[in-house]
Amino acid sequence: METFKVVINDEDQYSIWPAHRENPSGWRDEGVRGTREECLEHIDRVWTDMRPRSVRERLGVG
Repeated sequence: METFKVVINDEDQYSIWPAHRENPSGWRDEGVRGTREECLEHIDRVWTDMRPRSVRERLGVG
């Protein structure tokens, strides 16, 4: 079974990436590793506002 990791970019957008691979440019480890399903469940819990951070800041939200 392949292990994945949760990655996040500077806009606070989340994704999953194979744990054995180097992160894509502009993305850093968020700290969670597990099965694809575990990683996606984590993202569902923590990524509550899908708007990029720059948009939220422009609107004065979070």
